Amino acid sequence: MNLMKKRFFSIVFLFVFVFSLFFKSFVSADELAEIEKQIAELERARQTSIDATRPLEVELDRLEEKLASVQASLKKAEENIVLLEKSIVEREKEFEVQYVILSERVESYYKSLYVPSSLMTLLSSQTASGMAKDLAYRKMVGDEDKKTIANISQDLLGLEKDKKKVEEDKEKLAILQKKTDEQAVFFRDEVKGAKDYQTKLSTQIAELSARQQQLISQRLASLNLPTSLGAGPLYCTDDRNLDPGFSPAFGFFTYGIPHRVGMNQYGAYGRAKAGQGYQTILQAYFSNISFEQRDPNMSIKVQGNGLFGLDEYVKRIYEVPDSWPMEALKAQAVAARSYVLAYTNNGAGEICTTQACQVFKPEPKGGNWEQAVNATQGQVMVSGGQVIKAWYSSTDGGYTHSSAEVWGSSTAWTRNMKDTSGGVGSFTELNSQAYDKDSPCFYAAQGSRSEYAKSAWLKSSEVADIVNVLMLAKADSSTADHLYQTDKSHPYGGEIWNEARVRQELQSRNITPLTSASSVSIGADFGSGRTTTVNIDGKSFSGSEFKDYFNLRAPANIQIVGPLFNVEKK
Repeated sequence: MNLMKKRFFSIVFLFVFVFSLFFKSFVSADELAEIEKQIAELERARQTSIDATRPLEVELDRLEEKLASVQASLKKAEENIVLLEKSIVEREKEFEVQYVILSERVESYYKSLYVPSSLMTLLSSQTASGMAKDLAYRKMVGDEDKKTIANISQDLLGLEKDKKKVEEDKEKLAILQKKTDEQAVFFRDEVKGAKDYQTKLSTQIAELSARQQQLISQRLASLNLPTSLGAGPLYCTDDRNLDPGFSPAFGFFTYGIPHRVGMNQYGAYGRAKAGQGYQTILQAYFSNISFEQRDPNMSIKVQGNGLFGLDEYVKRIYEVPDSWPMEALKAQAVAARSYVLAYTNNGAGEICTTQACQVFKPEPKGGNWEQAVNATQGQVMVSGGQVIKAWYSSTDGGYTHSSAEVWGSSTAWTRNMKDTSGGVGSFTELNSQAYDKDSPCFYAAQGSRSEYAKSAWLKSSEVADIVNVLMLAKADSSTADHLYQTDKSHPYGGEIWNEARVRQELQSRNITPLTSASSVSIGADFGSGRTTTVNIDGKSFSGSEFKDYFNLRAPANIQIVGPLFNVEKK
């Protein structure tokens, strides 16, 4: 057996030996299969991410973690193969010694095969009995050598296959490493892209342009919704009783009307009916306050009407019906007195006579109202040593909000509160437990048009169009300037895209538009009083973004006028 063959057999044998001791411990077939499985999962996730219109950051973080796990497994496998190769070099010399012993046994066995037993008998000086024993021993040794050689031969048959497997596993690891590196680059770009995209969306979608916000404010003002009861009786129509003449019809009903800060006038009415006293009522709507006395004769300058003493001024306030419970009237008297002092800086300034300030008339209102003013003579609410500007509104829809949430001006005494008699976890419970539920504007669809029973009901195609407009604006913010309501001219001379054009623009961006709406559902946070999600035929949006685009696109002056709204279908 020449040196080359010896070298070959030694290496092959060593591969078998070391493979069994080391490679099975570090890089098993199961481990490689698991790595391949994880790579495949990443590839599927990659394709899902490509197909997704708005990948979620949470999902991308999860994929990054899985990617890190795959890379760690590959690193470990790579380290173990290096260990294996190093071990091969270290054990080659030891194998050559073993091979010398093996060669001697092979040579001995082959000699025994080619020396006839009769010749051995003639040449032997032993007795027949001794010779028999020697032959038996030689046969036993020969059989043992034969067995050893057979075992080694059997191992040798698998050596080349095992060596080939080791090489294939090394190649497979190299391929997996390359694929993993590609996945790493892709997913890290995806994470960055998704975060950039989400930042862009939060900037471009959550906040419309200044001109659009101005238009929404103008449309809201066109509804002429009163901020308080001082403007006169509330005339909110219950559209649920109106038949628009088409079906399905969808109505978006808002809870309450602007501005929802401070005392809820209809809430005070409900609380008084429930037996609460005026100070308890006021403490429900204003925090961090105390009740103090001020000079009832302090001069108040009223725009176009001259000077009045503080309480004489309050007796001429026309904000709530005289027929309301006395405790509700007292709460209004203290709120009105506090408001005028804060508004005029304790009489240094002047106050207007409309609901922009407080509704004032030259003649005293008299009746129960005057009794309420007298019963609370000079009493005001104070916080931090200063009389508070005690805002109030007619109907808050079950939730009162802080000034910071509505106007951005933070105060220590306004609060975000659930104005109900018990816990609320659904619209049904809110409708039954809100203190201001008796207001005609507690739950109403705002706006109307001359046809369709002068209602605020929308057709299925009109709701679908609002959805399409929102999808288009989110896909391409540059289109927002074309997405105003189609039944009026552009607010500043641009081009408005109609329903067909919006659908066409979506299709050109590989987005499937809706042609009609059939199913609408609402998700709400009943703790804070806000609509959180609007889902229309599987298209889901946040409550705030849907409201903004609804108010830009809906026909006539139909609008959603608050943070909490629901949908009705008929």
